[in-house]
Amino acid sequence: MKAGPPHVAMLATPGMGHLIPLAELAKRLAARRGATATLITFASAASAAQRAFLASLPPSVAARALPPVDLSDLPRDAAIETLIAECARSLPAIAAVLAELGETARLVAFVVDQFGMEAFNAAGVRAARCLFMPMNLHALSLVLHLPELAASVPGEFRDLAEPVRLPGCVPIPGPDIISPLQDRSNPSYAVMVNLAVRCREAAAAILVNSFDAVEPEAAEALRHPAEPGWPPVYPVGPLILQSESGGTGADVDGTPPRAACLEWLDRQPARSVVYVSFGSGGALPKEQMHELALGLERSGQRFLWVVRSPSDDEGTLNGNYYDAESKKDPFAYLPEGFVGRTKEVGLLVPSWAPQTQVLAHGATGGFLTHCGWNSTLESLVHGVPMVAWPLFAEQRLNAVMLSEGAGAAIRLPETKDKESIAAVVRELVEGEGKGAMVRAKVAQLQKAAAEGLREGGAATTALDEVMDKWEAEAN
Repeated sequence: MKAGPPHVAMLATPGMGHLIPLAELAKRLAARRGATATLITFASAASAAQRAFLASLPPSVAARALPPVDLSDLPRDAAIETLIAECARSLPAIAAVLAELGETARLVAFVVDQFGMEAFNAAGVRAARCLFMPMNLHALSLVLHLPELAASVPGEFRDLAEPVRLPGCVPIPGPDIISPLQDRSNPSYAVMVNLAVRCREAAAAILVNSFDAVEPEAAEALRHPAEPGWPPVYPVGPLILQSESGGTGADVDGTPPRAACLEWLDRQPARSVVYVSFGSGGALPKEQMHELALGLERSGQRFLWVVRSPSDDEGTLNGNYYDAESKKDPFAYLPEGFVGRTKEVGLLVPSWAPQTQVLAHGATGGFLTHCGWNSTLESLVHGVPMVAWPLFAEQRLNAVMLSEGAGAAIRLPETKDKESIAAVVRELVEGEGKGAMVRAKVAQLQKAAAEGLREGGAATTALDEVMDKWEAEAN
């Protein structure tokens, strides 16, 4: 056996939402167990933001970029298929990196996410194979039960009269099942079912970026699954972007910590501002964008809105990892006169804001969010209650869990008209009705998240157990 610290290879499929939690996992392994790690990234994900983020990592976490592969034969809208294809076409390069690490380091584990499982087929993988899921336990439970659901549910999930019931999970209405599963004729459907089968068979363990307190019944159910032979599940979250000092640091594109929007927040009363953002890949249709603007205005609350240009097709919301940028002027799509009428209470920011710092700011009292899981965890860690406005992928399922299970969000009605938006925003920020309960529950979850990361906490214990198994198998 080679001397030196244990080493973990981690494959991050494209998207900062995949890379950041893996990097934070690597940093936690280093701090907890003295482990080192190599983050392996794909050429299609290369960007200034990613390069800055990778350059900011501590010496214990190295980065290796794979050479580009040809993806020109794949449709632009085939996001899931493209993620998987890029991994499959990169197998020789992945195998070469793993072989090198096996020669130069004490490689104990190879960690991939659900779209990178093709890499388990790379020649010469001798380390423990582990799956990392950047999602919550409800979504993971759906994935693990999907083969049986696909076989037993007639027709489309969206047409189900009764919700889907999974062990330890709140009932999930059919329309809230993850979007790639809503059309059986779409090639993505079969891909997702196949991925679900592989999740149960290909990995020795599953690490999930969630924590027990936010979904305790689901955590317990996955620890004792009804089906024998499923890999053990370890909730090791929350894994969110942190600075080396343990607090919120400069954001991944190198923007200084005191961005203009933070200076604006400094001048606002405590917990008075609702932060509005739909993530780096989220865009609303023009009509909904107008309703949101008018709803914020009607609410009378202070707001900080990260404005993105509307989706080109009013019936389509952009969820493609490979096409998330827009060069349009987003402010041009706002209602006439809106900017002037709200300038005393609102701040509009085009396309991007330092989200972790905004959520950590004392003036932020609510988060109107698309319910992307990384954003959700950031909100919980910083104790910010949420208004749920899910768009695509697993976000509708997240919204169900947050509003009906965890009690950490108020979900907007499907109409999403200006009146309902105004009422819910006001209820959350002012702490009326459900708003008071949500604020109290989020405060509890914030405390529980921190406790789980301390010595003897649930997440720390889970991570220790995983690392012990990796080292035992390597020996």
